Parts: sequence; C-alpha cells; structure tokens
Amino acid sequence: MTADGLQYFDNAQIAIINESVSMAEELVGNAYKMSVSQWRGLRYDVKTLADLSSEEIVFGPYAQVIRYAKRRDSSMGFIAYDFYKICVQDHAVISLICQYPEIRLFPFSLYIITHELIHVVRFRKFLQHSDASPEEKLAEEKRVFDKTHDILSSVRLDGLDIVFEKILPPT
Repeated sequence: MTADGLQYFDNAQIAIINESVSMAEELVGNAYKMSVSQWRGLRYDVKTLADLSSEEIVFGPYAQVIRYAKRRDSSMGFIAYDFYKICVQDHAVISLICQYPEIRLFPFSLYIITHELIHVVRFRKFLQHSDASPEEKLAEEKRVFDKTHDILSSVRLDGLDIVFEKILPPT
C-alpha cells in the first residue's frame, strides 16, 4: 500500500500482466478473425495503476476502457481517430486475489484483458457505442461477458475454471 492508499502491482505482477496481454491479443484476434493490419488499426494501450491519471482510477471494476478522441497532423491537415486505453485497476485485482487466494493472477488477468479487448474490438467495429444508455451498457456487458467465456472456454489453463466460478455475469 502506498501513501495514496492504493495497492500497485509489483514488477513480477507487471510481467504477468504483460504475458496475459500477449495471450489475450492472440485469442481475441483469432476469435474475431482479424489480420495483423486490422489489429494494429485498433489503436489501444493497456496501462496499470502506476500509469493512470486520477480520472482513470475507479473503484469497483477490475478494469475499464476509456475512449479518447485524438488528432494528429498529416499532409492533408489534421486526422481524427479514436484511441482506447484499457485501465487495469491494480487495487481491485489485488483485493479480489486477497479475498479469494485460490485465484491466481495470470488466469484472472487473462480474463480481464480478454474482456476489455473484446470491448475495444466491438467499439471499433461499431458493434458497441460508448455513449449508450445505462440499459444498453448493461446488455453490452452481458454480451461481452458471454463472448469472454466463449473465447476462454477452449483455453487449457490451470485456475481459469476458478475465475469462471467467481466472476459472475452482470445483473
């Protein structure tokens, strides 16, 4: 715990998060049949608590996706594009792992990152809108929850079954 009262991942945990990002990218890319160029076109990044601004820190969810409208100069003027930031909430993840010691970080973070990457893909494919009503957001969370389970159900990974037991669908 630090002066701000939050728990941050240590270096070993960051390495695990990075491994889960790599695996989740491959799984989600395969599930949506995306080429390498399509994947690069997503324009996103995954950050943990140490790299989040105070506005990106939330209490409750394990992660969130924030959409930023960006602009860059080009020979034709400015080009506008969306950039998505997956904000992993270290404190929420660590808290759950402390509450349920049988949950290990790698399968749990694989679940979290897979879930958030599905959101990013759905935003980019216009299957999900960031300005949806609360009812539509809840329905979308259920769709993403189901898709996360579909993708990860074929993965043989010790501890993933426990994550499936503990992470319940949104209600």
